[in-house]
Amino acid sequence: MSVTISAADVKKLRDMTGAGMSDCKSALVEAEGDYDKAIELLRKKGQKLSLKRADREATEGAVIALVSDDHKRGVVVKLSSETDFVAKNEGFVNLAKQFAELALQAFPSTKDEVLALGFDGITIGEKVIEQTGVIGEKIELAAYERLEAEMVAPYIHMGNKAGVLVGFNKALPEQLENLRSVAMQVAAMKPIAVDEDGISQEMKDKEVEIRLEASLTDPKNANKPKEILEKIARGSLNKFFQEVTLLNQDFVKENGKKVREYLTGLDKDLTVTDFKHVTLG
Repeated sequence: MSVTISAADVKKLRDMTGAGMSDCKSALVEAEGDYDKAIELLRKKGQKLSLKRADREATEGAVIALVSDDHKRGVVVKLSSETDFVAKNEGFVNLAKQFAELALQAFPSTKDEVLALGFDGITIGEKVIEQTGVIGEKIELAAYERLEAEMVAPYIHMGNKAGVLVGFNKALPEQLENLRSVAMQVAAMKPIAVDEDGISQEMKDKEVEIRLEASLTDPKNANKPKEILEKIARGSLNKFFQEVTLLNQDFVKENGKKVREYLTGLDKDLTVTDFKHVTLG
């Protein structure tokens, strides 16, 4: 027995899922008017589409950074899409925020654990697959980071292009805006470590090797012993540390100050314990 599917039925399913009108109608016809079955069919369609688009680049999207009310914990979630058009859609950004809120509440260790979290009767992973079918392009929970500290300050770069968390060794709620400016520093200057201790010996050795090679090929150094040039190359690592380590960088909001000096100006014992930086692309 065929079931009559009205325009109101189609609209109701569209409102529930966000899928296109023709997709909703086809799903309702196939499910003989059963909404739960129709939603399941749409999810399956999303899964097929997700597999079909698995090799596509999802370099746009939204990055959301959230912290707990007590500022002891924070998470960054990146929900990727193929196009900027989708990334700017309010519904897409809200979905990324919902995922981040659930992650902050559960505070899982890994991205896979985030994907396994419950979301409206399904998992976040299944919701991502569903939205691939609804939106019609590859959607992916591309990154997840978390941070715990005595105080965590967040920053989201304009247009949700990047999200930053910075952990500090002391809780100074009255200094939140000042601490957020350090998170802005991370977004702007892209350090790779808190200080030189956070840089691997392998990377330090590589930097010395690059500098030494440049010195050896410079005609001005033709008569200098290799041992001297190597010593100079190692000494020049300080400049490298100033460029790539957060505490040693010039603070962008105050000329003539290092980030380390800015923090001890707020509180003599204040320092950064860790940071997380997630960007699109």
